[in-house]
Amino acid sequence: MAGVITTQTFGSQQPGWDSQPIMAIELGLSCRNLIDADVFSKSDPMVVMYTQGLGSKEWREFGRTETIWNNLNPDFVKKFIIDYFFEERQAMRFDVYDVDSKSPDLSKHDFLGQAFCSLGEVVGSPGSKYEAPLRGTSSRNSGRIVIMAEELDSSKDIIRMKFNGRKLDKKDLFGKSDPFMVFCRCNENNSFTVCHKTEVKKNTLNPEWQLIEIPVRTLCNGDHERTIKVEVYDWDRDGGHDLIGIFTTSVSRLRRGAGPDNVYECINPKKKAKKKSYKHSGLVNLLSVEVKKQFTFLDYLRGGTEINLVLAIDFTASNGNPNQPSSLHYIHPNQPNQYALAIQAVGEIVQDYDSDKLFPTFGFGARLPPDGRVSHEFALNFNPANPNCFGIQGVMEAYQSSIRTVQLYGPTNFSPIINQVSRIAAGDTSGSQYYILLMITDGVISDMGATKEAIVNAARLPMSIIIVGVGPAEFDAMEELDGDTVRLSYRGIEAERDIVQFVPFRDYVAQGKSQILSQARLSKDVLAEIPDQLVGYMKSRNIQPGSPPPMYAQQPGPSAPR
Repeated sequence: MAGVITTQTFGSQQPGWDSQPIMAIELGLSCRNLIDADVFSKSDPMVVMYTQGLGSKEWREFGRTETIWNNLNPDFVKKFIIDYFFEERQAMRFDVYDVDSKSPDLSKHDFLGQAFCSLGEVVGSPGSKYEAPLRGTSSRNSGRIVIMAEELDSSKDIIRMKFNGRKLDKKDLFGKSDPFMVFCRCNENNSFTVCHKTEVKKNTLNPEWQLIEIPVRTLCNGDHERTIKVEVYDWDRDGGHDLIGIFTTSVSRLRRGAGPDNVYECINPKKKAKKKSYKHSGLVNLLSVEVKKQFTFLDYLRGGTEINLVLAIDFTASNGNPNQPSSLHYIHPNQPNQYALAIQAVGEIVQDYDSDKLFPTFGFGARLPPDGRVSHEFALNFNPANPNCFGIQGVMEAYQSSIRTVQLYGPTNFSPIINQVSRIAAGDTSGSQYYILLMITDGVISDMGATKEAIVNAARLPMSIIIVGVGPAEFDAMEELDGDTVRLSYRGIEAERDIVQFVPFRDYVAQGKSQILSQARLSKDVLAEIPDQLVGYMKSRNIQPGSPPPMYAQQPGPSAPR
């Protein structure tokens, strides 16, 4: 059918983008109390779903439900499957029609109403059930649409296995063997794809490999009977590893556990062909196995985890006089500055996951009225007892008001804000709350040592830090905080998790490029790691979705220090 888009497979990419979907989401639709548009019977409803491409305002038809005849409260059988990206705002539109003929032309049918939302709003709703009123062409009540999201189950399980080898063939001239195992998944065309390699055990014919933890879908794409081929090699420095032997198994067989069913003879095809007396090249034994559900980002959202956005804005003098157009804080009547663009890009994504839309917002590096004291963590609304701004629009209003009130000063100290948000996050480590600190700055950090220490401490808490560098300054030192390549450490203590993502805003601003597209690219890159960081924290604390918070857990509201 025209307009239906198939889902991407795992590992596929949209042209020009390198992000991967977190999940495939199945959307089920219902309507309630629709308008009765037919004279002699009830309406015959159908829903048409539309989506927008990244950075585009153009609506494209995604698909249509079936028509349910003579029903004002339809539950549609047709489901829509859509890939879910946390780092994008995936806008959706649902138009409801009363079908009057077999024509595919929508103008031939009666329009009953429409609703707009994002995929994030749906999956972030309690129980991933989202309801919204249908807006028609008049003020008349047009009924409601109900959208249910369900994550497809193929990616839920992980398998943990431990193996040893016994009396493997000796392959090295002056030693024994250096064995390792390679696991290969059988594809639908009966070819094999490597999906896991163990570590190498040096100079032994009786290795015991470390515990293997791997998604079941990686091993067999969810088919527990599918063949898994395991190759055992002797490692060689030059890469020409010698095959010791091969055996096959399946997840179904592995789940039987340790015992005779999971003792495998390693067969070397060349040796078997040459020697009639050949039996095998050693044994591999399964020592333990466990298949567990791997909780996902969406599981935690459905279980009640709330994502809280906290913002911190740089008010140091290096930004330039806000009254001059050359300033990074200049408020242009028609065009937002880089600070405003960064706030909107990240905030408009995250706000869909925050139920109360209250965002604690701070500034740092300014002299405050009336006494001119310097503060590195002041409430942007100048209400220390309640620094919350309502919605991103509220954040923008507080920002524009404060830039006209404070005196830009310095230095650029990050640690006070990070420590402040850490104190908030430490108030509830049960998994019910997760914090994202967005820091927007134009300069080099003045308190780098204290900032490193603050981040190392924060890595133990349910929080992530996003740093956006604006303006032309060199941000080389910032890269050290982003632990993608080398995990951040301070005085020999390594951060428990990588929780920092840094990007320079200039990489997302180019001549002739759409402002909307620039913001979309920025939000994708700075938010892409958040789901894994959240799940990583939960996993490290053995927190399951929906776990009740301890009776003693405090949930203090954010507050700014005096």
